[in-house]
Amino acid sequence: MKPTNLGRAILIASVIVAGGGGTWLLGTEAAAQNHSMPIFEVDASWPKVPEKWKLGDASSFAIDAQDNVWLLHRPRTLKPEQAAMAAPPVMEFDAAGNFIKAWGGAASGYDWPAREHGIHIDYKGFVWIGGNNCPTSGLAGLKPLADDALLKLTPDGKLVMQIGRSNQSKGDADTGNVHRAADAWVHPPTSEVFVADGYGNHRVIVFDADTGAFKRMWGAFGRTPAGEDNCEIISPKSFPDAEGPPHYNVAHAIRVAKDGMVYLADRENRRVQIFTNEGKFVTQLIRANATFARNLALSADPEQQFLYVGADKGITVVDRKTLDVVGTIEPPGILGPGHHIATDSKGNIYLAQTTRGVQKLVFKGTSPALGR
Repeated sequence: MKPTNLGRAILIASVIVAGGGGTWLLGTEAAAQNHSMPIFEVDASWPKVPEKWKLGDASSFAIDAQDNVWLLHRPRTLKPEQAAMAAPPVMEFDAAGNFIKAWGGAASGYDWPAREHGIHIDYKGFVWIGGNNCPTSGLAGLKPLADDALLKLTPDGKLVMQIGRSNQSKGDADTGNVHRAADAWVHPPTSEVFVADGYGNHRVIVFDADTGAFKRMWGAFGRTPAGEDNCEIISPKSFPDAEGPPHYNVAHAIRVAKDGMVYLADRENRRVQIFTNEGKFVTQLIRANATFARNLALSADPEQQFLYVGADKGITVVDRKTLDVVGTIEPPGILGPGHHIATDSKGNIYLAQTTRGVQKLVFKGTSPALGR
């Protein structure tokens, strides 16, 4: 069946063939005509934030089992004249963008992050939240403390468990605290939470999702985690070899596929590293000449065929089996590559772009391979 004219128009607007956009190492570029491609359009009406509230910097999205969409934003980034209208940091919407509820913020009994960063909804409906504040960052309105805790809460915001405590991290070897963790993902078959512990530390750390007990950890290439602990993000000025630096430089996003493969976005080193569930290094994909590995998401099909990777001005589409880079999602009006992104069961992508706001990319289907 040939694509319709509308389908072709959307395809041209949404997919840029991977080619001429930088150097790819330890992976291959593939001609888009040899691959089916996911197609997206921007939904400019999403979401419907109650008029009484304003959003701060949009940091992260998560999707629950009902396909409701959970936004984590940073109310304290609003200008002083807007502070009284700040929405609570956790906001829930349905897929159409209708507001459902909101909660969160500092309270007694647990360490709410000073600077909200990542949110995840696990298969049991629990909400996982972490932060990335650094005590010497000097950001306006924030307490001088390190976000060294990971929170597990009910869908109504009641504390279930806290792993770690603010200002308590002892570094990469510490098994009881995180250190400015960027992202988390619970793998249902093992009921383990995989944490991209990547702003202060340089590792993936795994805990029992029910008890919080430490299970295992690893750094870049599956080695012992190590590296400099800096508040300032220092990006490499060059990438002289195919492997890249020996340690993570902002382990920013993590996903665990249904088949147990673990994907870690090493943002400043512009690479995605791939591991087994136990932390054995498999391979990596690097894009040395442009920003890459800003975030991660998995496509909604049963095999999770595609890995979505925030890069440059859009979202790179990677075939998970072959690591072919088959194209870029960049429909008209896209805000950018996203700070964090998430996919729902219908295949839609939700994009949190910090100061630029939030966006829904509506999945319009998959094109046939154009060369067939």
